[in-house]
Amino acid sequence: MSNVWKISLVVVLALCGACSIERGSASEIPVIDKEFLADAGDPKIQAALDTIGKDPSSGAYVSLASRYISIARESGNFSLNRKAEKAIDMALGIKPDDLRARKLKASLLATFHRFDEARALANELRAEIPGDPFIYGVLVDANVELGNYEEAIAAAQKMVDLKPNSSSYARAAHLRSLYGDHKGAVELYTLAARTADPGDNEAQSWCLVTLAKEHIKHGELDQAEKILAESLAISPGYGLALLERANVFIAKGDYQQARANLTEVIGKYPTQETYIRVGDIDLASGNSAAADENYKKAEEIGRGDDGDMHRFALLWADRGVRLDEALAIAQKDYETNKDIYASDILAWCLYKAGRYDDAKQIITQAMRLNTNDARILYHAGMIHKALGESREAREFLTAALRANPSFDLFQADVARQALQEVDKPASR
Repeated sequence: MSNVWKISLVVVLALCGACSIERGSASEIPVIDKEFLADAGDPKIQAALDTIGKDPSSGAYVSLASRYISIARESGNFSLNRKAEKAIDMALGIKPDDLRARKLKASLLATFHRFDEARALANELRAEIPGDPFIYGVLVDANVELGNYEEAIAAAQKMVDLKPNSSSYARAAHLRSLYGDHKGAVELYTLAARTADPGDNEAQSWCLVTLAKEHIKHGELDQAEKILAESLAISPGYGLALLERANVFIAKGDYQQARANLTEVIGKYPTQETYIRVGDIDLASGNSAAADENYKKAEEIGRGDDGDMHRFALLWADRGVRLDEALAIAQKDYETNKDIYASDILAWCLYKAGRYDDAKQIITQAMRLNTNDARILYHAGMIHKALGESREAREFLTAALRANPSFDLFQADVARQALQEVDKPASR
């Protein structure tokens, strides 16, 4: 996720740990990094670069970083967050105590899945500015991913108390969802969408996408499709909305429409998830060679700076391939992030490796919040089935299909078949 810096005095000082710049001679005016100049077609980036060229202050670099973060969300090109991080590091090289820069640094650390570092910096900032809701947002995000759910709840409540707006409502909604309160999550996600800044199209669209994802998670596909249409009406071509709309079409069996949405996203900025979803469609359509090619493209991105290899632990475990690699990835992820989803993927990989007792122990951790996530329930059912615990297997498999009968293009059918198998002895 990093690139090479090619600037003059400002960067040299920053990399050496220097924190001040002597003004005066023409030789001290920085040469703008070519990477930044490549994006100068954006008016806000150009304005920040103009300011930096005249007076390279920390504030100018923070403005540049903020714009990169905004564009990354709008376009789905999350590699731009690396440029944002470079700009933030420049700001901190000039002024190490710049609060705006440090706040954005904490947020970016969470974006890059460096959750321990994000949490540490956010706690440091909270001690200095205890009334800043942004800091509590970072604490929510980091603690959720680390599995520190009680801390996340406390931070979310504080954030809502300080500033009840779309950002705080969305985080509270996510926690409601994690704790199995689907109705409460929908209410808060809806509130987040309706209170988003009307002048910020991307913020409105993002809130609607999160609401749609909550509906998709529970198989409420028609509601999700309507909400995604609203998101795309506000922000045409919005990558996150197109991806979720593709997921809706896949769940409905409309592969042609799903592929059209995914192709549009890939044409703008391909991500590992878009290629995985296209690969899934190819596999479901009987074209395994094309599927393998798309999975390969996804893995290339996953192994890059902006990738997320734990997604492949799930993919490979589902497909029953590269199981040793899948387990190694899942174990490494679990060592750092003991959230319910890291626990779930590790349990599934252990199950696929034939370590059923270990899998049962870990899947219990994945279910500790009563999330009512169909995939987690399915994994629990399959683990209990492998252990010969038919009653528990039946209970969890039934719950999975009740929660979302279309939770996965392939695994939902496996769940139905497994349920038939565990029901056979009871019907004799």
